[in-house]
Amino acid sequence: MRRRLIVVFLVPLVLVLTVLGGGYAWSTARGVQQEFYAEQLGDLGYFVTTARQALLTGSSDMFEGEVRRYRELYGTRVMVVDRTGHAWAPRSADPMLDRPEVDAQIRLALSGRRGELPQNALPWQFSDLSLVEPVFDGGDVIGAVVMSASVDVPRAEIGRQWFLIAAVAAVVIAAGLLIVFRLAGWVLRPVRRLDRAMEAIERGDMDARIRDETGPPELHRMILMFNRMADEIERVVARQQEFALNASHELRNPLNALLLRVEVLAADVGAAGAADVEKIREEGERMTRILDTLLGFARGSVSESDFEDVDLTALVARRSRAWQDVAARKAIVFTVDGGGPILSHVDEAVVESALDAVIDNAVKFSPHGGRVELSVRPSDERTRIVVRDHGPGMEAEELEQAADRFWRSTRNQNIPGSGLGLAIAMDLLRSVGGRLAVQSPQGGGLSVIFDLPGANPR
Repeated sequence: MRRRLIVVFLVPLVLVLTVLGGGYAWSTARGVQQEFYAEQLGDLGYFVTTARQALLTGSSDMFEGEVRRYRELYGTRVMVVDRTGHAWAPRSADPMLDRPEVDAQIRLALSGRRGELPQNALPWQFSDLSLVEPVFDGGDVIGAVVMSASVDVPRAEIGRQWFLIAAVAAVVIAAGLLIVFRLAGWVLRPVRRLDRAMEAIERGDMDARIRDETGPPELHRMILMFNRMADEIERVVARQQEFALNASHELRNPLNALLLRVEVLAADVGAAGAADVEKIREEGERMTRILDTLLGFARGSVSESDFEDVDLTALVARRSRAWQDVAARKAIVFTVDGGGPILSHVDEAVVESALDAVIDNAVKFSPHGGRVELSVRPSDERTRIVVRDHGPGMEAEELEQAADRFWRSTRNQNIPGSGLGLAIAMDLLRSVGGRLAVQSPQGGGLSVIFDLPGANPR
C-alpha cells in the first residue's frame, strides 16, 4: 500500500517537473543561442564597415590587423572575398571557403542578398556558425565578409543551464519522496496497527486493541469502531465459553448418573441383556468423549495431545453397527468395504462425530429398503472415508451449497432436519486437518468424502 501511495504522488510530480523543466530548458537554449547570434551579427556589422573602407582604398593592412586580434581574442575567423568570390584579405587560402554551405552563402551574398540566420537547435546539433554579409558601395556589391565562429561557448552555457535545471528537479523529486514517505507513514501507521490487532484477535488474543490514535482524523472513527467491535467479540466469546463450561457441568452429571444406572442394570438383567447393556455403556462413554471434544472446540481448538493413529476401518465398522438399529426401522442395509487396517493421525472422537452426522443424513434420505455404502481407502499420503447413499441426491448447482449451515434442498423440505449435519461435519474435519467433499455419483444418490491425514510417521 505504501508503494501505491508513493506511485500515486510521485508519478504526477515527475510528469509536472518533466513538462515544466523541459519547457524551461528549451527556452534557455533558445535564449543562449539568440544572444550568441546577436553578438556575432553585431561584430559582423562592424567588420562589414571596415571591409568597405579597405576595399575602396585597396589597402587591407588595417582590416587584417583587426581580424588577427579578433581571432586571438575570440577564436573566430573573419575574411573578405572580392566580387569574384576569391579571398581578398587575408589573402592566404582558408579551408572555410571550401565548405559547401559557406560557398552557397558567399554566392548568395555576392548576388546582393543576405542569408537567413540559423534555426534554433539543440546543443548537440550545433556546428560552427558561418555568417556571410555582402559589402555594398552605393547599390553595387563590391565583396562580402565571411565569419566562422565556434559554438563551444554557447554549447557549454546551455549544458550548464540544463545541468542546473536537472539538479533542481532532482532536489525537488528527493524532497517529494521524503514528504511522500513521511505522509505515507503517517497515513498507514494506524492501518498497520489495525492489521496487527486483527491478526492478534485471529490468533485468539482477545485483548488486542489499538491505543494510539495518531494518523488522519478520518481513521480515528475506524479505530474507535474496531475497538468497540473487539470488545463485543470478546464479550460474545466469553459468554460462549461460560455456556460451554455450564453445559459441561449440567450434561456430565446426568451422563455419569446414567452410566451408574447402566452398571446397576447390568447386574439385574444377567447374561440375557448383557450385550444390550454393553452397547449402552459404549455409547455413554462415546458421548463423554464427544462432550470433551465439543468443549475443546468451545475453548478454541482441539488439543494436539488428543491426536493418535486411529484405525479408520475399525472405526467405520463400529459406527455402522451402532446405527444398525436406527437403519433397521427403514430396512436399510449397511455395507462396509475397508480391507485391512488403514490408519489416520486424528482425534477419534472428532471423526466419529463427523461420521455420525453424515450417516444420519444418509439414513434419513435413503428410501425404504435402501443401502448405505461405507468404504475406507488410502489416497496418496492421506486416507479417505466415503459414505454413499442411494437417495434422491442433489443437482450440480446444489452441491456447492450442501455444506452451508441451515441450507436444505427445496425437494426435501418435508423431511425433518435442520440443515446442519454436513456443516458440522465439515467444521469437525477441518479441526483435525481434514476436508469434506460432496459428489453426485453415477447411478444416483449422494457421496460424502472425508479426506483425512495419513498415519503419523515414526
